[in-house]
Amino acid sequence: MRASNERLVLSLIRRAGPMSKAEIARMTGLSAQTVSVIMRALEQDGLLTRGAPVRGKVGQPSVPMGLNRDGAFFLGLKVGRRAAELVLIDFLGDVKFHRRQAHRIPTPDNVVQFAQQVSGDFLDKLPKAQRSRVAGLGIALPFRLWDWAETTDVGDNGLAAWRTRDIAAEISASLDVPTYLCNDASAACGAELVFGDQNKPRDFLYFYIGDFVGGGLVLDNALYTGKSGNAAALGSIPVTTGNGTACQLVDLASLVALEAELANLGKDTTTLWDRPDHWHLPQGVLGAWLDQAASGLAQAIVSSTCLVDFATVLIDGAMPPDLRAELVRRTTATLHTLTVPGISFPEIRQGTIGYRAKTLGAASLPLSDRFLVDRETI
Repeated sequence: MRASNERLVLSLIRRAGPMSKAEIARMTGLSAQTVSVIMRALEQDGLLTRGAPVRGKVGQPSVPMGLNRDGAFFLGLKVGRRAAELVLIDFLGDVKFHRRQAHRIPTPDNVVQFAQQVSGDFLDKLPKAQRSRVAGLGIALPFRLWDWAETTDVGDNGLAAWRTRDIAAEISASLDVPTYLCNDASAACGAELVFGDQNKPRDFLYFYIGDFVGGGLVLDNALYTGKSGNAAALGSIPVTTGNGTACQLVDLASLVALEAELANLGKDTTTLWDRPDHWHLPQGVLGAWLDQAASGLAQAIVSSTCLVDFATVLIDGAMPPDLRAELVRRTTATLHTLTVPGISFPEIRQGTIGYRAKTLGAASLPLSDRFLVDRETI
């Protein structure tokens, strides 16, 4: 664990980019001597690296200090409906290694075996001197996985085992690194906080559209997950279809709903999962899904805004960027057709991470816990 001022410096540089000692002293209010001591220690520990001197008109040139790419590494495991994915990222957040393993049912045994084997493979690929710099593993996991047996066609098939298994403890024992567990949609929101566009308000609501739809909640610049870790379970919000039938948001704004419609028409659905960045889909089906997803999202945004006065809502997901932009456009348009006296509608923006938000969010858990302060401190 870094001392609080060291974490503050690392957080500031991560957010703003390489900076000189004078700039950091000015922005943090710390004395020049204190900043000099901190940055010297961080450089000696291999967490910061010197940039090229910047020469001004007078005095000594300033030397910007940036994060050392190889200063620390983090593992991130995403458990999904169709596959498990594991990444190893460097201190800048860039993916160094990635592995995906498809499954029909995500059982604890399969996920633990995959994580242990692939993590070992990743560590073997690192130079020996860097292996000790792997600072932890984060796990992004849909909570209450056993409920899938009731809401999908998979049946039980081992899902009930998730009620009693602690895969974080099992994996941690085999890897001998700290392990962190987070709801997968909240983890995706965490990736947006750490690696995404930093020009965000203090409070915002976050939607991630994948197989299902989930959310994240940011209050006072910090990810809020609630006492059970399942805050912002937005997929469960009650909404209505176009004909007034009651349902939940997950029934309208999820890729499973789009997949079902394609399957009903005898269309190939593999492009949804094999090419999340580039779909080839019939425009009629896609347009209808965008409209129903936008309707559901707009209703959920209204319900959420009645509780917390959000200025901004972010929408991201496992879809091509142009489709994400169109979904944001349609959701904004739909929202402003609703009449809700007494509240102000938030601005709706695109998320900036995309498909890998959950996996990167998992890897951000040990990074945030061990090296960063929350954005409010900055």
